[in-house]
Amino acid sequence: MEYVSRGPRPPLDGLIDDLYYLEGSSPYARLTLPPMPAALLIVNLGAPMRIRTDIETAAYADGCVLTTPTRAVEFGYPRQTRSVGVHFKPWGLAPFLPMPAAELRDRPVTVEQVWGRPAIAELRDRLATAHGPHEMLTLLEEELMRRLRGTAGLGLVRHTSGVIAATNGAVAIGDLSVAAGVSGTHLAQRFKELVGVTPKRLARSYRFAATVLTIDPAGPIDWGGLAGAAGYFDQAHFGHEFRAFTGLTPTRYIEVRRRFLREHPGHVLDGWPLPAD
Repeated sequence: MEYVSRGPRPPLDGLIDDLYYLEGSSPYARLTLPPMPAALLIVNLGAPMRIRTDIETAAYADGCVLTTPTRAVEFGYPRQTRSVGVHFKPWGLAPFLPMPAAELRDRPVTVEQVWGRPAIAELRDRLATAHGPHEMLTLLEEELMRRLRGTAGLGLVRHTSGVIAATNGAVAIGDLSVAAGVSGTHLAQRFKELVGVTPKRLARSYRFAATVLTIDPAGPIDWGGLAGAAGYFDQAHFGHEFRAFTGLTPTRYIEVRRRFLREHPGHVLDGWPLPAD
């Protein structure tokens, strides 16, 4: 499987972690993506993909848009997949949405529902005839630059989210609203509009992601020490968060990660997606 990734130029770099190109055969027909403190846009250039949430399972022909999730999402890939996409910072998708981010929380929609059928059809045609991944990423970046618009409250949410990210979620949310000079209610409302979740929920996502990404599935794991270092009350609290975010116990999560390492060592997708079949 080929994976090409690069960062965007300013001002998109303040909204986006990276643009990527993906082509080839998925290691598994179905992959579960645990929730990360990030939003996602995929422009699909192959056969339709299927996405399963707690609400429904649906096919996505032109791609999908997903704001910062609170639950795991399952992606079903065709035998050969081809797409370009954007990993947004939690607040980064808001300037490209015609609706509040909270309306899309844990509910993926097609790119057509966000940008309209003529626009996505034209973009897919241009991407399909581009000369290689790098030209495709440039075309996608240009489309994003063209669509970028000012968004009320983005500076407040971006700054506050930056503090949450810098502390891996270990910050008192009340202190953030005081420092910003706004009420907790106002801050939470802005976050729901532009990120899709409250500051408290985003902090939970950052803490969980930072903790899980420190785990080496190939070695022994001190679950109690890991939970304590991350600031969880105890190991039971950590286990509860694990099930809430992934649907798995910590032990089962490691079993699935080790399966991926064993069956596909060094694969470009190893690290966060989990086999679901």
